Amino acid sequence: MSEKLEKEILDEKDTQIHTEEDCQESAAATPNGQAEEEKAEPTVEEQLEQAKAEISELNDKLLRKIAEFDNYRKRTLKEKTELILNGGEKIITSILPVLDDMERAILNMKNTDDVAALLEGMELIFKKFLDILEKQGVKPIDTKDANFDVDLHEAIAQLPAPCDEMKGKVMDCTKTGYTLNEKVIRHSQVVVGL
Repeated sequence: MSEKLEKEILDEKDTQIHTEEDCQESAAATPNGQAEEEKAEPTVEEQLEQAKAEISELNDKLLRKIAEFDNYRKRTLKEKTELILNGGEKIITSILPVLDDMERAILNMKNTDDVAALLEGMELIFKKFLDILEKQGVKPIDTKDANFDVDLHEAIAQLPAPCDEMKGKVMDCTKTGYTLNEKVIRHSQVVVGL
């Protein structure tokens, strides 16, 4: 019996030793493993604080961008309003000398009876006015011997053409048309040959 008892005691000790070693190994692995996992994954509270900080930062950036865009919109609206109100200033300033010439011509008409001199003065004023408009990009639409073009001309009448070559061509211009920087601002009113 004693042998049997000794054998059982030895078996128990052996089992306890293996169990203790297993516990030590698992205990050694568990704290380090958990510590590494805990360090790798922040707690819910830390994640919440981090998310709140990020939201606050993004909210601040958004408010700054909104304010920046609002200032940009106000500035461009102001510039556009000034452009609309004062955009014609350059043209008006360039036309004022023509107005001065017309004033002088009217005063001279009262003091002279020479029609030829008056006509010459009016032609000079007209040429000066056209030159100023050309500098601003305004040009008359040429209709002499031109084919009828709906983009440039407005047909107000059609007359039988005196020859076949005049069919579909401008025979007469009753009102001159103009372009501003290649854009038609007024169509020429023309008579077209049939």
